[in-house]
Amino acid sequence: MTALDLVATDATEQAEMVRSQRVTSRSIIEATLRRIEDLDGSINAYRVVMAESAMADADRIDALADGNRASLPLAGVPVAIKDDTDVGGQVTAWGSNPHRGICELDSEVVARLRAAGAVIIGKTNVPELALWPWTASKRWGVTRNPWDMDRTPGGSSGGSAAAVCTGMAAIALGSDGGGSVRYPAGLTGAVGVKPQRGRVPVGPEHHSGWHGLLVLGPITRSVRDAALFLDIVTTSRGSSTFRDSVIARPERLRIAVSTNPPPGTQVSLTSAGREAVEIASKLLIGLGHEVFEVDIDYGLASLWNSTVRLLTGVRDDAASWPDRGDLERRTRAVARLGSLLPPRSLRRALRREPTVAAAINAVFDSADVVLTPLCASPAPLVDDCPTTGALRSLRKANTSAWLVPWNVIGQPAIAVPVGTDQHGLPTAVQIAGRASDEATLLSLASEIEANLAFPRWATPPQHM
Repeated sequence: MTALDLVATDATEQAEMVRSQRVTSRSIIEATLRRIEDLDGSINAYRVVMAESAMADADRIDALADGNRASLPLAGVPVAIKDDTDVGGQVTAWGSNPHRGICELDSEVVARLRAAGAVIIGKTNVPELALWPWTASKRWGVTRNPWDMDRTPGGSSGGSAAAVCTGMAAIALGSDGGGSVRYPAGLTGAVGVKPQRGRVPVGPEHHSGWHGLLVLGPITRSVRDAALFLDIVTTSRGSSTFRDSVIARPERLRIAVSTNPPPGTQVSLTSAGREAVEIASKLLIGLGHEVFEVDIDYGLASLWNSTVRLLTGVRDDAASWPDRGDLERRTRAVARLGSLLPPRSLRRALRREPTVAAAINAVFDSADVVLTPLCASPAPLVDDCPTTGALRSLRKANTSAWLVPWNVIGQPAIAVPVGTDQHGLPTAVQIAGRASDEATLLSLASEIEANLAFPRWATPPQHM
């Protein structure tokens, strides 16, 4: 098996090969580091590559007794961590100047991944304070989409998505406060899961957690890898696992297709976005599911609710920064907008979440799953992503309007690739579900994956 074969293999298979001693963890990590060396000079997915510690961890796994190694579900798998989550011995820079000091301990989610045999290979780039749906910062530069280097991979988990879709990591951890796992996953041909709120532990480094909007979730090259990740980092679900859901073919589901964006978001679905929904819908009809169109009742309250929680969350995050003068001008401007909101605004937003949830969840009276566009348009050009101006940047962020309401109500949703557009760029849809029902979403996503042939492997030019 060549080095390229090793990094092209998904995490589930990589771990099985290490457990059965068909390959060593060292060989997988060496191949991944070589891939990073070849590609990341052009892509800029990583803020820091932890080559020395990754090789030491790989050797430690290879030296384990057979029985101990065989018990590790992620044995030797290279995993990237978004640079808003703590990794022991590293700085958590949040896309800004790293003056916060070296972290003594792993965040809980990172510790659980390590305990499962994962090899942490590096920390991936984010926009400052994980604020924008593109990945660029004054301090760490621009991260590019490997499918088209003139375009963004999205954000704020853009570095994680770019790493996974090129084989610079098998799995990457992302965070999602308004689509920040699902959007970049969809723009890069990967699977991205926003779990149920509270499913994955969120460490204190996330400060406000944007007042309940933010969750942590995986970006992977297969649905089974996403299920594997969730099985490892979440509390036991009893006798069944998320991987069981992937293996089981879903029963005939009632699938509501909804393309109406939340009011006030001022987005218009392009032909490419509409075609992605149509491809998924036709497939699901052919597989025997009941598919019908609806308009979801998001209401103006959902946009107001998310905006209040975002602005006050950024205000609180900026207030915790050691030196606010290090932050970009537009970051400080967004924080100032949050400071203008009276305290009762946040209290009212949190109090009204159940009302917003009840309106959105009315769709589940007649449906088991909701299918929506992932975003309004293909991956934006890097040059079209604002570098200054808080209000201009906030308006540009509306392209992923269909994703945000599920953060407001805390329910699970998955970005599922469905093909490529006329320019060869990945396209995707979102499927969302009832509270705590990731199992149904994973099962349906796996069925889509098994029946749609599409590329998940980006091959950008090597760095010269």
